[in-house]
Amino acid sequence: MREIKYDAIVEAVADMCQRANYDLGADVVQAFRQALRSEVSETGRDVLSQLMENAQIAARERVPMCQDTGVAVFLVEVGQDCRIVGGSLYDAINDGVRKGYREGYLRSSIVGHPLERVNTGDNAPAVTHVELVPGDKLTIHFSAKGGGSENMSALKMLKPSDGVEGVKAFVLETARNAGPNACPPMVVGVGIGGTFEKAAYLAKKSLFRPIGERSPRPEIAVLEEELVEMCNKLGIGPQGMGGRTTVLDVKIEIYPCHIASLPVAVNINCHASRHKEAVL
Repeated sequence: MREIKYDAIVEAVADMCQRANYDLGADVVQAFRQALRSEVSETGRDVLSQLMENAQIAARERVPMCQDTGVAVFLVEVGQDCRIVGGSLYDAINDGVRKGYREGYLRSSIVGHPLERVNTGDNAPAVTHVELVPGDKLTIHFSAKGGGSENMSALKMLKPSDGVEGVKAFVLETARNAGPNACPPMVVGVGIGGTFEKAAYLAKKSLFRPIGERSPRPEIAVLEEELVEMCNKLGIGPQGMGGRTTVLDVKIEIYPCHIASLPVAVNINCHASRHKEAVL
């Protein structure tokens, strides 16, 4: 049984929190460059150029690329042959968030009670999802999830008879309703199947996949590409200023579901799609 120390998790999480907010991912940079080549709107190209310049300043000066430094969301794959020593996994992640956000001068955006609205002052607690997997490693996926894009997400319990056309219509409707509020060009995560809560988790999980990485299931990969094309015909464009670059990507995860159900969740991410990974 391999042991992973509490403090190692804290340090890895703190580092990811800062790097995600300072350094635009290579997948996003590549998507921006591709969008600049295909965008027909002069205003759209100008906005994309400004977004890239903003990211370059953030990386150079080690400051957040956006004032909303996000809810700290983690997807953790725990190898069944490893164990955490020195404390619990959840406590280590929360301590890492506190350390990373404090030392990185990142904004604290979490309120401790959703109705009383008092800020916790340290951006904790995080939202942590854990999956048990084979092996002896601990893989931590982190996303700094902005409130504006999260607020434009949606879930719908479709009828099985709605089929794939119903799924496409709902994804398109959600992207259209998001408009400029989600800081486009958006990254759209879609969860299909499971149950009410599973579909939402699948949509969130899909956003941890790098931009441009297609589903390993051929029929889903085709659907992803079709939805990218459909969303980009909405004309919302970069930052809602018009153009053909409304989304950078659409990612889909699926799961078996009940014969009477077709749950679909759409989780919207902003253009920065801030995510990092650490393997311990």
